[in-house]
Amino acid sequence: MPLHRLFVPPTLYSDQDRKDIAAAITGIYKGLFPSFYVVVLFIDVPVTHYFVSGRNNDKFLRIGVEHIAKHFPDEASGRVFMDRYEAVLAPWTKDRGIDWEVQITEDDRNLWNENGMSPPLPGTKDDELWQIQDKAVPYGSYKV
Repeated sequence: MPLHRLFVPPTLYSDQDRKDIAAAITGIYKGLFPSFYVVVLFIDVPVTHYFVSGRNNDKFLRIGVEHIAKHFPDEASGRVFMDRYEAVLAPWTKDRGIDWEVQITEDDRNLWNENGMSPPLPGTKDDELWQIQDKAVPYGSYKV
């Protein structure tokens, strides 16, 4: 699961912007794993509590991403992903003249469950079913 936490001043993005950003981020992962793995949280931080360089800032976006489902096999593929991520976010960051920061961590897949189940490994029949159903379903339910 990629979990995206966007720490934002409350007025930085409209509700429609937030929906569009969430859809754009989800689209990055299309075909890699089920869409329901992608969680995007907008965490509003009042400007009086938002500091960059020790000063209040209402034009700064901080993004923390946790990758659990898949990890980058090497540094180069991680950089390719970062470039793609930056390009997808550009309409709401660079193009609007705000400052932003993105950081991605890779967490232990063995310490992750969906609806009480350890998610199936990529490429398995169960993984395929989870992608088709776009939700966590019991293992082996493709067997009839």
